[in-house]
Amino acid sequence: MELLVFLAKVIIISLSGVMAPGPVTATTIAIGSRNRFAGTLVSIGHGIVELPLIILITLGMGKIFQLDSAKIVIGLAGGAMLLFMAVQMLRSIKKHENNIEQTKKDKPILAGIVLTAGNPYFLVWWATVGLKLATDAKGLGIWAFAAFALVHWLCDLTWCQALSWASFKGTRLLGSSSQKIVLAICSGAMFLFGIKFAYDAARLWLQ
Repeated sequence: MELLVFLAKVIIISLSGVMAPGPVTATTIAIGSRNRFAGTLVSIGHGIVELPLIILITLGMGKIFQLDSAKIVIGLAGGAMLLFMAVQMLRSIKKHENNIEQTKKDKPILAGIVLTAGNPYFLVWWATVGLKLATDAKGLGIWAFAAFALVHWLCDLTWCQALSWASFKGTRLLGSSSQKIVLAICSGAMFLFGIKFAYDAARLWLQ
C-alpha cells in the first residue's frame, strides 16, 4: 500500500514537470507533425540520459548540478544547441523538403538525448525535487526504486507520444500549410528557450 501511494505521488509530480512547456515539448510537436511516433522516440532518447542520471544523483552527483559553474556551462551549451536547432528547423521549412526526406533527417532519439542533456532546468529539477523522490524510492527497496524510475519515464512517454500523435493528426487534417505553421511556432519557441538558457547562464556568470 505504501508503494502504491508513493507511485501515485510520483505520477502527479512527474506529470506536472513533463507537461510544463519546454524544448522537449516544442521538438516533439515539431517532429510529430511529420512522424506520429516521434514522442516515443524522443522519450527513448530522453530516457537514455535520464535513467543513468537518476542513479548517479542518488549516489551524490546531484550536488554537482547545484553548483553555479555547472549551471553556467550547461546553460550556455544548452542555449547554443537550442538556437542551432531552431535555425535548422526554420531552414527545413524554407527548403520545402517533402515529408519522407525530412523525416529521415529528424533523428528524434538524438533530439531527445541532446535536449535532455542540455537543459539546465531539467538537471536542477533532478538535483532537488527528483532527488527527494529517488531517495524515498531507494528507502522503500530496490524494486520500489526500479518502479519509480519506470513510472516516471512512462509519464514522459505517454505525454510526448500524445503530443506527437495530436500534432501528426492535426497537420494531416489541416494540410501542409498547417505543418509549416506548427514548425514555425515550434522553432520560435526553441529560439526563445535558447535565448533564456543562455541569458540565465550569462547573468549567473556575471554575478
